[in-house]
Amino acid sequence: MYEPIRTKSVHRMADDDHDTFPHRSREEELDIQLAGHLSALLAVTDELGDPAAERIARQVARLRGAPPARHAGLTGADASSLHRRAHALAGRALVVAASRADTAAAILAAERMDAHAAASGEGSFVGAP
Repeated sequence: MYEPIRTKSVHRMADDDHDTFPHRSREEELDIQLAGHLSALLAVTDELGDPAAERIARQVARLRGAPPARHAGLTGADASSLHRRAHALAGRALVVAASRADTAAAILAAERMDAHAAASGEGSFVGAP
């Protein structure tokens, strides 16, 4: 009635795959995320001409093990919208730094949030009562 199976099955169990490719730990994933958020913040900070860009670049280099690529082009956006964008990026970096327990990056991100909030006219959020 049925022909017998003559070839090896192409289907495998999920447990068979655990050694075939490397997995990253949660901490490594958070490092990658934090470096990405800080790199995006660095690009906006470079465009604004903010001297804090060097501190951000040092954090990215620490996380990636290599100096970051610096922002080469300008978007032409007005300073207020760049400050709002930088504030949002710093907030994302703060969340990841806090879950990673990276005090240095968390302090930097909180300071940048405060600076960009003040520069965009939204007031200070960090340390507010």
